Amino acid sequence: MSVKPEAASALFAGPFALATLSAPEGPAFPALVTPDALVLDLRVAFEDGQLTTRTLLESWDTALPRLRALAGDAGRVRRPLADFRVHAPVEPRQVFQSGANYRQHVIDLHVAHRAPGDERPEAERRAEAAEIMDRRAAEDLPYVFIALPSAITGPYDDVVLPSWAEQPDWELELAAVIGRPTHRVSVEAALDHVAGYTIANDLTDRATVFRRDMPQIGTDWLRSKNAPGFTPLGPWIVPTESVTGPDGLRLTLRLNGATMQDESTKDMVFDVARMVSYASRTARLLPGDLVLTGSPAGNGMHWGRLLRDGDVMDAAITGLGAQRTRCVAEVAE
Repeated sequence: MSVKPEAASALFAGPFALATLSAPEGPAFPALVTPDALVLDLRVAFEDGQLTTRTLLESWDTALPRLRALAGDAGRVRRPLADFRVHAPVEPRQVFQSGANYRQHVIDLHVAHRAPGDERPEAERRAEAAEIMDRRAAEDLPYVFIALPSAITGPYDDVVLPSWAEQPDWELELAAVIGRPTHRVSVEAALDHVAGYTIANDLTDRATVFRRDMPQIGTDWLRSKNAPGFTPLGPWIVPTESVTGPDGLRLTLRLNGATMQDESTKDMVFDVARMVSYASRTARLLPGDLVLTGSPAGNGMHWGRLLRDGDVMDAAITGLGAQRTRCVAEVAE
């Protein structure tokens, strides 16, 4: 059974957000949600029974003005959000993830993983890590890799911890949702291609990040990050125009009520625009695709406390709402 969201006076910033919902036993549908927790079925409003959130994003330039008008139309019949199940807000074709993108997080990891025989004071090693971060930023080399859409689950769904995952960890991240085909876009124009933002929790099994049998080939993101349900997403897509600067948002993750992550996106080494631009240098980003922008300090490895059966994660980002997911151990067959 899923853990239900907490009640809130305002679910997100701005006059509306996009969601994917379903009634009991009914199909999923794209919805306009208002901050007072009311829902408008966009299939009816757009007179298109095949409409999805992704097809809305594919015509974002024309859809956005219509959505603004619908949000302000008091004559439209709306239903309570509580009547529906909340799914991941979009089904992307591609998911781009980034690593080592929060300055303090990387510095903490650098200090924690001291090389054998390195007896230098912590302050000196922190200064060395900070210099490395500054050099990466100057050379404009984010670390971006590919994830699987099949790992995505809803923002209130249970997360099944696979029996083989020895060190499952949380990673709260700001996710940019692409609203235009994007290829080789400049940093200056990159945010014009972002339709909105949502919340992602990029779970990772730390024990399988690096290949023990073939260490020379490096990381194994398939196994460590892409189990079904390892990317709780949502609850909504909040349009870019309602987000007051993606570079000043607060990310907070609580585990069973205890705060584990609490950081601003100001600590990013590469901001959202640089991340989108960098990914587009190689790939063609499509409407509905996600660009995850990295996780701040405070992961389970830092605290020496990994996820286990029964844990509840509450994740929130300024203006984007909150998600709550419960961890459930995989049942052996």
